Amino acid sequence: MRELRVRLLIGVFVVAGVLSWAAARLWNSVGTLPSVPLAAPIVLALIAVVLLSTALSLRARLKAQREREPGAKGVDPLMAARAVVFGQASALVAALVAGMYGGTGVFLLELLDVPARRDQAIYAGFSVVAGIAVIAAALFLEHVCKLPDDDDHDTTGTAPTT
Repeated sequence: MRELRVRLLIGVFVVAGVLSWAAARLWNSVGTLPSVPLAAPIVLALIAVVLLSTALSLRARLKAQREREPGAKGVDPLMAARAVVFGQASALVAALVAGMYGGTGVFLLELLDVPARRDQAIYAGFSVVAGIAVIAAALFLEHVCKLPDDDDHDTTGTAPTT
């Protein structure tokens, strides 16, 4: 499984932010910009909590397994792989959503004199922070589940020469 690259997440965030900012300007010029929902930062924060709790649980179980503690519950490799895939997918979606709300929030900074738009700008800011928390938790989960490098094995598939 390939490791998630931070540059990719930053790229998704920036592109989504620029496109969202441009779309918000265009939408506001032809009508009323849709509101930023209060649920957006809450849902992102819940996903971050789930990812972080999964990472902490797996880390504790892997540590107990490495130290051969009696009664230690092992970690199924397939479950760990599923957790990493969930984390990677969550990080990509969070980068996209955080970029969208970030671009919208930057546009809303021009309209802070309107109380409703000020609240939406705050919700958008919290959504960006919660999206970054999802990305951080996903990267931590990926780090916890990463297998140690094994330099003893030949990765080319050829037999070692003697």
